[in-house]
Amino acid sequence: MERQVKRIGVLTSGGDAPGMNAAVRAVVRTAINHGIDCVGIRRGWNGLINSDFIPLDAPSVSHIINKGGTMLYTARSEEFRTAEGRAKALATCKLLGLEGIVAIGGDGTFQGALALSRQAAQAGSRLQVVGIPATIDNDIGCSHYTIGFDTACNTAVECIDKLRDTMQSHERCSVVEVMGRHAGYLALYVGISIGATAVLIPEHEVDFDRDVTEKIRRARLAGTTHYMVVVAEGAGSAFRIAERIKEETGMDPRVTVLGHIQRGGTPTARDRETASRMGYEAVMSLAQGRGNRIIATQDGRIVDLDMEEALGMVKHFQMDRYEVLESLANTRSTPL
Repeated sequence: MERQVKRIGVLTSGGDAPGMNAAVRAVVRTAINHGIDCVGIRRGWNGLINSDFIPLDAPSVSHIINKGGTMLYTARSEEFRTAEGRAKALATCKLLGLEGIVAIGGDGTFQGALALSRQAAQAGSRLQVVGIPATIDNDIGCSHYTIGFDTACNTAVECIDKLRDTMQSHERCSVVEVMGRHAGYLALYVGISIGATAVLIPEHEVDFDRDVTEKIRRARLAGTTHYMVVVAEGAGSAFRIAERIKEETGMDPRVTVLGHIQRGGTPTARDRETASRMGYEAVMSLAQGRGNRIIATQDGRIVDLDMEEALGMVKHFQMDRYEVLESLANTRSTPL
């Protein structure tokens, strides 16, 4: 007979993502439904080091499913990277009687979770850790989708649609930089959605004349008088790209860096639903004795994977989406 888990902790770490609150809510309510106490660890892994926690019950997570950000706050912890810091975290877990931790975040969060689980095993602790991928970058290798991506895309699309109105009125070129760290998922998804003239992503080596200048020229010959260039932050500086466009075409582009606005806002239905399912599966994994796992989406299904194996997986960029963009943006001029 499996030993009943009595108490677990939940935390959010790293960059915030819309839908984190929905995941926290699902963890707490699922735990309560299965007779498990739940403790909220505030400010990420720092909270475990500094005993920064709050008891969580059903009312404490009411009315948060629709809110962006994270009620538990988030932070990055340099101290947690050290064995001494993780020893303090394990001491807090022992003091609070935590038998499991649900860590919601990105790759850095999971690396910390793996290091903690290894150190716990070495110390003879029964602590089990489960990770839930939440990052607007959508760059977790083991998961096809991460919480927050859809909301961030919709936020960027809404901003660019508004920007397009003024660019069209002034017949200008706009260069928009979106987030994504070292990945181009956000930029490409947004670029297709807003009908961008060109999209620059780190996964595709840029030939500036082919990928930017010539596309603008073809669009102009076809009668277009305003142009939208979307740049992933990992593909280069939007300001430098705007300078190149000016040098090559004589236009005077305007630069917009969307920045952290993409992390905020009310989560979409997709992010709320995905977060809720992932939070449920994380608790069920702990309740059924499957610790040191990462909850992931694969082919539309929610699965739990061995943490070490999951962190070794590589996410292959879907270049077929870039081919779609190329086809739709390849506007050829009519005969002069």
